[in-house]
Amino acid sequence: MSYSASELLAVMAARQLAGVGSVFAGVGIPLLSAALAQKTCAPHLIIVVEGGSIGPEVIPGRLPISTNEMRVAHRAQMLPSITDTFLFAQRGSLDVGFVGGAQIDRYGNLNSSIVGPREHPKVRLPGSGGANDIISLCRQVIVVTLHERRRFVPQVDFVTSPGFLGGGDSRRKAGLLFGSVSRVVTNLGIFGFDAESKAMRLEALHPGVSVGDVTANTGFELLIPERVATTEPPSEGELALLRSLDPDRRFL
Repeated sequence: MSYSASELLAVMAARQLAGVGSVFAGVGIPLLSAALAQKTCAPHLIIVVEGGSIGPEVIPGRLPISTNEMRVAHRAQMLPSITDTFLFAQRGSLDVGFVGGAQIDRYGNLNSSIVGPREHPKVRLPGSGGANDIISLCRQVIVVTLHERRRFVPQVDFVTSPGFLGGGDSRRKAGLLFGSVSRVVTNLGIFGFDAESKAMRLEALHPGVSVGDVTANTGFELLIPERVATTEPPSEGELALLRSLDPDRRFL
């Protein structure tokens, strides 16, 4: 059975939502994964979208490409303002946030602002949007990203969204008393964070991926246990459902 890196990423991210009640998801792979989870491992999952949509129904083949378009409001349970949507997160009402970024470092900090020196950036990126609020306020945050050495850097060029900052208790000392990055899902494996140091740790490899593949595509030293689990490959059913959601392959 063949599948693309994006399809693998979407399926693995969807599985992380098993048993979850609500997810704050951005458009693209995060929304695809959330919609797939509803059809597989989390039938009661409530999807929350930044623009002000709670519990929308994702129509296969008509995926929204913005958090503010009408398709993201289809059959939604609530259409509050964007301010109220983030207030739900601030009140601790949202279980999981799905975010990504152009860079991530060993403590889970994310950069989606600039690449290069702040005074003379090489690349300007979209910025935070709601990502900083999501990573600061949701009970758990799962980072979903392709695994490339240029993304997994020793230190992000700009902290757009705070993970564990400098590790240890530095996040708490910075005043972020709620929420945290709990997991990173890539097309190579699943990653968590050490309870004390908050450094990133390999937890599982995807089928056909070696530890060497992961370290070769990571720009910092990972914590690697003696035994590493292997995830189950995407099933035919999961891939069929995923492809039905995005038949034009806008995101896959």
